[in-house]
Amino acid sequence: MIRNVIFDWSGTLVDDLPAVWKATNYVLSQADREELTLEQFRAEFCLPFTKFYDRYVPHIPLPQLETWFHSRFKQVQDSVVELPHAREFLEFCRARRLRTFLLSTIHRDHFEVQKVTTGFGEFLERPYVQVWDKRTMIHEILAENSLQPEETVFIGDMQHDIETAKHGGVHSCAVLTGYNGLEQLRASQPDLIVEHLRELREILEQNELHLKPRSILKESNGAPVATVGALIFNDADEVLMIRTHKWSNLWGIPGGKIKAGESSVAALRREIKEETALDIEAIQFALVQDCIYSKEFYRDAHFVLLNYTARCAGARQVVLNDEAREFRWIAATQALAMPINEPTRILLNAVVRQQQKTKGRGRKVKGKGQ
Repeated sequence: MIRNVIFDWSGTLVDDLPAVWKATNYVLSQADREELTLEQFRAEFCLPFTKFYDRYVPHIPLPQLETWFHSRFKQVQDSVVELPHAREFLEFCRARRLRTFLLSTIHRDHFEVQKVTTGFGEFLERPYVQVWDKRTMIHEILAENSLQPEETVFIGDMQHDIETAKHGGVHSCAVLTGYNGLEQLRASQPDLIVEHLRELREILEQNELHLKPRSILKESNGAPVATVGALIFNDADEVLMIRTHKWSNLWGIPGGKIKAGESSVAALRREIKEETALDIEAIQFALVQDCIYSKEFYRDAHFVLLNYTARCAGARQVVLNDEAREFRWIAATQALAMPINEPTRILLNAVVRQQQKTKGRGRKVKGKGQ
């Protein structure tokens, strides 16, 4: 049974990725190094962060790097916000009387600002911050607070967090809301990977505070789960692509599970509205796919994917919920060149082929008329 929770801060409780990325790029520019795109930064950044600096700016003394970084971070940390479901999880811990601690590399000054801004400080029994290598502190935390390793879980978003948990002999839970992607986290073999803290709360509630991997197959009594999704076109004949944590940060289409008693088209309209704020029309069935234990998805699942095409209706402004990271309108043929998940690739290929056939038939009819 879990009685103690040790949190990472960045990427686990708060979203400071944009601010850290900007501050790191400032460091690189000051050191006459090329700046990184956000995706490059997420792929390359690691802890302890001295390893990252040693790789990119080995010729600059660490005190100078720290001065550059923190001076810029202070200017951009207004962008730091609490992550979705973080507050609810902290409230859950308080209601269940779980002891809560923080183990983070965040600078003490930045933490003092952010804990007040978020109000999260009041939920933490004791914060351990400005820790460069968390592995050096985990045993001290356990000893100082009389925590039993088998009753303790460390929740983090990076490989270093999982390594720290294993070093301390405690349970490890990786969240997909931060710096490392699914492939990186899987490589560190945590006890559990969750999309966000709401999912972890649900797991703990369902299992009486025991940490057990969640299986969609168990939730559906071993049966495949029926889902709907749509390739949505706008007035410019571009398609909507969205990027999500749970599909290995790959691009795909919006959609979700069909509820009991709900028709597939009704489920499609509901899911699209919830995930993108769009209303859709001209709904046409495209194809059905099996998606069985895809390695691109963050947990074992057998989906039956009902794929549709549709067009925007009414307001065209996309507003993403917390399931997606970003969106892009793009020509269907160009979307095929993006890093997309395999089910979306199959759908796009089928739709593009159908479009080409339709255009070909149109040219033949026009030629006969001439």
